[in-house]
Amino acid sequence: MGKSRVILIAGLFILMPVLLYHRIRSQATREKLDRRQEGLFLLLTLRPVGLAFLIALAVYLVNPSAMSWSAVALPGKLRALGVACGVVGGMLLIWTLRTLGANLTDTVVTRKAHTLVTHGPYLWVRHPFYGSVALLVLAVSLITANWFFPLAGAVLLALIHMRTQKEEELLLARFGDQYEAYMRRTGRFLPRLFS
Repeated sequence: MGKSRVILIAGLFILMPVLLYHRIRSQATREKLDRRQEGLFLLLTLRPVGLAFLIALAVYLVNPSAMSWSAVALPGKLRALGVACGVVGGMLLIWTLRTLGANLTDTVVTRKAHTLVTHGPYLWVRHPFYGSVALLVLAVSLITANWFFPLAGAVLLALIHMRTQKEEELLLARFGDQYEAYMRRTGRFLPRLFS
């Protein structure tokens, strides 16, 4: 088994249980969330594109030659950079999930008992979860040395960017001036360097 596959499998074995734990824990309320508020376009595209990315990753992990049609030659240093991005992205994802707690949802809709989280990674950016996804997409793209992943990842991240606009509208409606002040002092995906 190649080094890249071992690294990716190890990363999945670390991240998947953490992600599942927090997802299951956040579902304890059994609250029904209206995903239609995302809008029809995002409902029909975001999850299928994410699923296509994950299926392609699973295919690569089981049989890399099945994805050889989109392989590219990358220097070892770039692939090593991918590992570093994966470590940082994974750590950010775990930190974000722990910080969100019961506020975690898979949609733009907030829960009835939702609180505005402004600590942990949310102290610097409003959407660290999506930042971690971007780092993990970059990591997979570089580690696999396969152009399909950055292409699918770019589409996924573009859809996530669109989704954050709706998410922020709903957060402004829910938290009003408190969220507006939070927006002024933090960046959407990257920390604000200057106020």
